[in-house]
Amino acid sequence: MSEDETGAEPGTASHDPARPERLLESMTTGWAERTEELPAPAAGAPYRAERRRRLAARFPGEWLVVPTGGYKVRANDTEYRFRPGTEFAHLVGSHQPDAVLVVDPQGDAVLYQAPTMDRSTPAFFTDRMYGELWVGPRPSLASTSALLGVETRPLDDLEALKGTAARVVRGYDARVEELFPSDEEADRELVTWLSELRLVKDAHEVAQLQEAVDSTVTGFEDVVRQLDAAKATSERWIEGVFGLRARVEGNDVGYGSICAAGSHACTLHWTDNDGPVRDGELVLLDMGVEGHELYTADVTRTLPVSGTFSDRQRQVYDLVFAAQEAALAACRPGAGFLDPHRAAMRVLAHGLVELGVLADADDAEASLAEDDQRYRRWTLHGVSHMLGIDVHDCAHARDEAYRHGTLEPGHVLTVEPGLYFQPDDLTVPEDLRGIGVRIEDDVVVTEDGCRNLSAALPRDSAGVEAWMASLRER
Repeated sequence: MSEDETGAEPGTASHDPARPERLLESMTTGWAERTEELPAPAAGAPYRAERRRRLAARFPGEWLVVPTGGYKVRANDTEYRFRPGTEFAHLVGSHQPDAVLVVDPQGDAVLYQAPTMDRSTPAFFTDRMYGELWVGPRPSLASTSALLGVETRPLDDLEALKGTAARVVRGYDARVEELFPSDEEADRELVTWLSELRLVKDAHEVAQLQEAVDSTVTGFEDVVRQLDAAKATSERWIEGVFGLRARVEGNDVGYGSICAAGSHACTLHWTDNDGPVRDGELVLLDMGVEGHELYTADVTRTLPVSGTFSDRQRQVYDLVFAAQEAALAACRPGAGFLDPHRAAMRVLAHGLVELGVLADADDAEASLAEDDQRYRRWTLHGVSHMLGIDVHDCAHARDEAYRHGTLEPGHVLTVEPGLYFQPDDLTVPEDLRGIGVRIEDDVVVTEDGCRNLSAALPRDSAGVEAWMASLRER
């Protein structure tokens, strides 16, 4: 029995039919010669070149290796849609799997990437993962180099560097980690620096984030128009409607959409999205479009399914809105990263008195003390995180540069206070139980404050109601 018949041939599946020699010979001949017109440089290419220059300057005289990673198995012989590694995407911009960026001790950068598959061997039509008749042709090395502004060589040439000591971004490509001996502590230092490089966004990055936010705003509008259909089905209708917009205008959703109706809003990362959508309840929508260059939005609105808040819902919503207003006012250069969080928490803690959750102002002040923090039972999470190529961007940055750092122009962060009253929480009035509200916007710190990238979506309760009514009328 041949390899083909057993399914053992690389890139084939157990259910693939046998391929006789006659077929193989036929498939490798009779194809027209390819012609190619090189693309113009991508708009982001000069920005990524500057990042590579800064990388080389930070680690002079060293070999630096940044792989993008490969396909991940979803089930058996099917894979998830490929997404480039974050560090690689920030420095290169290629969306091809298995590619590797190498910066040499002189500071010269080379991209190693699989070339266009020729048709002299059967792999182009037998290999399900990489064969171009299965997944489409790869871009040529010349095309990639012209588009991205980086020298590009065949991936197999990487073998010539085997044994070269280098700093390596780990966790993406085991083959690359075997090729380059590296020190674990030095590798961590590289990843930390690359995270901190992303803290201040350049003009191109801010523009990419604005595009992602704009598409997200449109996606929210799509959802409001489809709420009646969601009531007839489930939260998954909302997820599907928003996902359509994300795939049409972007690369995908930036994270699993949270479409949490009723008490599901009290589960911070509710992504099952299989519950009912009912009039009289709120639906918390935390969703973001990931753009074509992988920068993602992260926006939350909490909407009354019927289009109108009840008095108690409005009271909770308006308190969260007031907390967000305080947090936004604290987003300015020179402020601590945690200042918006502290501003919002003070508003929420004192507002919990008005809601009948805390006893009085003295109780609210006591709850804010570092050795108390009882208010967190109902606020649960921090108000901000950095935003960029990752929804929780710059995750490997040092605390002193991020969490305990100072806001600077070009920082892009979320501002997202919330209140969550669990349906079984006996410490709150019964008419609050099961209510969850979060309002989240994406802001860029400017020279004199901040700019709300998602300001096109109404935030105050009256504005939300008017917005929903106008969309339903249309």
